Amino acid sequence: MSVLTNGFTPEPMLDMFIFETRQLIEQLEHEVLVCEESGSLNSSINEIFRIMHTIKGSAAMMSYNNISELAHAIEDLFFYIREKNPIGIIRSTLIDIVLRGMDFIKNEIEKIESGKSADSKPDKIISETRDYLENISREHDLHNSTVKKPKASEGVILSDAETGKSNGDIFHVKYNAIIFFEDGSEMENVRAFALINNLKQIANIIKIHPSDIEKNNQSAEVIKKEGFKFEFLTDRSLDELNAFFEQTIFLKSLELKEITADDANTEPESNVSEIISENGRDSTIMELNSERNISNSTVKQSMISVSVSKMDMLMDIVGELVISEAMVIHNPELEGLQLDGFFKASRQLHKIIGELQDVVMSIRMVPLSLTFQKMNRIVRDMSHKLQKEVKLEISGEETEVDKNIIEHISDPLMHLIRNAIDHGIELAPEREKKGKNKIGNIFLDAKNTSGDVWITVKDDGKGLDKNKILKKAYEKGITNKPESELTDKEIYSFILIPGFTTNDNVTEFSGRGVGMDVVVKNIAKIGGTVSVDSIIDKGTTMIIKIPLTLAIIDGMVIQTGQTKFIIPTVSIKESFRVSNENIIKDTTGSEMIMVRGSCYPVVRLHKLFSIETDIVEFNDGIIIIVESNDKTICIFADGLVGQQQVVVKALPTYIKKVKGISGCTLLGDGNIGLILDMTGLIGN
Repeated sequence: MSVLTNGFTPEPMLDMFIFETRQLIEQLEHEVLVCEESGSLNSSINEIFRIMHTIKGSAAMMSYNNISELAHAIEDLFFYIREKNPIGIIRSTLIDIVLRGMDFIKNEIEKIESGKSADSKPDKIISETRDYLENISREHDLHNSTVKKPKASEGVILSDAETGKSNGDIFHVKYNAIIFFEDGSEMENVRAFALINNLKQIANIIKIHPSDIEKNNQSAEVIKKEGFKFEFLTDRSLDELNAFFEQTIFLKSLELKEITADDANTEPESNVSEIISENGRDSTIMELNSERNISNSTVKQSMISVSVSKMDMLMDIVGELVISEAMVIHNPELEGLQLDGFFKASRQLHKIIGELQDVVMSIRMVPLSLTFQKMNRIVRDMSHKLQKEVKLEISGEETEVDKNIIEHISDPLMHLIRNAIDHGIELAPEREKKGKNKIGNIFLDAKNTSGDVWITVKDDGKGLDKNKILKKAYEKGITNKPESELTDKEIYSFILIPGFTTNDNVTEFSGRGVGMDVVVKNIAKIGGTVSVDSIIDKGTTMIIKIPLTLAIIDGMVIQTGQTKFIIPTVSIKESFRVSNENIIKDTTGSEMIMVRGSCYPVVRLHKLFSIETDIVEFNDGIIIIVESNDKTICIFADGLVGQQQVVVKALPTYIKKVKGISGCTLLGDGNIGLILDMTGLIGN
C-alpha cells in the first residue's frame, strides 16, 4: 500500500492506526479480564462496545476489511447485550470469543507493522460470534414471549417523537456541529476524515468545512484554529448522537445543534460558526475537559505522544554531550595547569548536563504496569488449559524502567509465569491434600534497589526438588562436585542451564529445556541476572535483577597495560592492594584470595585478554572485588584511573563477541574503553 485512494500518504495514518489500535486492544484485554474476575459484565459492556466500534471505524478507513468486519460482529454482539440485557449469557464462552477476536486483530496489526499483508480470514470467529448472538437472542425472545405485552387497543399510544415518525414518514433532523481535537493530537484532518467516514453509517453528510480534508494536509491547521464544522441529516436522537461522538479519540469539545426551520430561514447555512454560537438554548455542548466550566481558549494539553525514534535520537545526542564533556574536562593538554576559572565553569557545565540527562532519562522511563497486566492473560489461558485454579497478584507495577529495557523483559516474564503454573502450582485436589487453598497463587512484584530494578516471580506451589535436579545435573555432566560442596542456590541455578529440564514428558508448555534458557539469554542481553530460590512444598522464587537503563552508566575506569576497562559502579564491592603472600593456590593452580574469612577466585585481566603489561606482581597492581548474581570474584588490574559516566555502545558487528565484554565507550581522552560484563567474567 503506497498511496491510499483518498490521496493520503500512508505513513502518518498507518502509524496512528497501529498505535491507537494497540492501545485499544490492551485496554480491551484489561476490561475483559476484569469482567471475568468480577463475574459481571455490567461495568464494562459500554467500554467494550466503544472500543470495538472505534476499531471497526479505523480499520474500515484504512481498508483493512477483515479487521473491520470482525470488530463489527463483536460490536453487534455487545450492542445487543447492552440494549436487551438478555438472559442465558454463558460468560466464559463470550469472553473466549472476544479474546480470540482480539488475538486475531493483534496478529494482523503485527503483520501490518512488519510490512506484510494483513489478509487472514476471520470468518470462523465471525461465525462463532453470530451463532452466539443468535443463541442468546433466541433464549431472550423465548423468555419474553411468556410475558404479556400491552396492545395498542389497550390505550398505549406512542407519540411521533417516540416512534421517530411523522405522518408515516421517517423523521429526519438536520444538525450542525463543530468539533475541536485535543492540542498535540496532530493530523486533525485525518481524524476529521475518520469521523466523517464513521458518521456516514448513521447520517447523510450535507457539507463539511474545511472541505478538502482528504486531499490537503494543510487543512489540519484550519481545524486547529477554527474547529471542524459539518452539517448532516439523521434520524438518530440527540442522546444517540452524543454517545456516538463520545467515542471519537482525542476529542476535546463538541458543539452540536439541531437546525429548525426558523434557523434555516434566518441564518446563512454557510456560516456554521455563527449558527452554533447563537440560540444556545437549543444546543447541546459536550465538554470533555477535566474541569467542566473551563473555556476552550484556556485549555492546555498536559501530555503529548512522541515517537520512540525521536526519543532514541535525543538520548544519543545527550550521550554524545556526555562524551564531549569528558573529552574537554579530561583533556590531557590540561594536565598540570592551574585553571581555577575553567574548572569552576566545568563543574557548572557538569551539573547542567547531569540535569539534562536526568530529564531525558525520565522521559524514556515507562512503568511496568502494562507489561505486568499482560501476564493476567497468560495466567488465564494456562490455568484453563491445565485445569488449575491460579490467581495472579501484582504489586510494584508503578516501578519505571527504560523503554528499551521493558521490551526485553516481556518474554522472560511470560516464561517464568508459565513455568510457575506448569511446574510449580499443583492441581486443586493435590493442594487440598497438603492443607493448602485449592487456588494457587503467583506473586509478581517489582521494586527499585540501588540503581537496579528487582522483579520477583513467586509461587506457593510444590517447590523445586533439589535431589531430582542434582541427579539430572550429574547425568548431564553439568557438575561433578559432591552435594556437600554445593549450596542450595547453586543446585537450583542448574535449571537455568540450556537444555536442562526435570520433566520426563514433553508437553505443549514444557519438557524441552528451552524456556529458562530464553529467560537467561534475554535478561543477559540487557545486563541483568536471574537467581532462583525454593522451599519444598512452600514454593519457588525467581528474581530478575536488571539495570534502570542501558544508555548511560556510572563506571570505574581501570587500566591493564595500554587498555582501559570500565566496571559498572553497582557491581563493585571494594578495591584494595594486596601482597603476593596473601595469594593462595588450589590444587588446579587457580589463584585465590582470602578476604575476611571468605575465599574468592582472582581473574588477571592481562592473562584473560592476552594484554602485554609490566604489572604482573600483585604487589604492584590493585584488586577490585566485584559481585554479580550472588557470586563474587576479584579482578586484578594495573590500577584505577577514576570514576566516570560512560555512554554504552554496542560492539561493532565485525568484532567477534568476547565473553566478559558487554560493550564499549569513548573515554575523555578520545580512547576506546571496553565495558566489562560481570556475569560473563564470573562464568569464565
